[in-house]
Amino acid sequence: MREQEFQAEKRYYFSMSIAKSMHQKGLIDEEVLAAIDEKLMERYCPVSAMLLAGKPFTESGCSFSRGGDMP
Repeated sequence: MREQEFQAEKRYYFSMSIAKSMHQKGLIDEEVLAAIDEKLMERYCPVSAMLLAGKPFTESGCSFSRGGDMP
């Protein structure tokens, strides 16, 4: 795993941790949590999370795989 991919994984899981905490406190509902998860997957392309969720992983959809900077 390249450094950029590792950083993307880390940012995804950190962000989801915050969203899950908000859900547990009743600040957001299940629908909003799912939307946040989808947006974060689009933004960070976390390989492990996509595989665990059963979503197809294609590097072409990730900004850092095309040589661009990761958000």
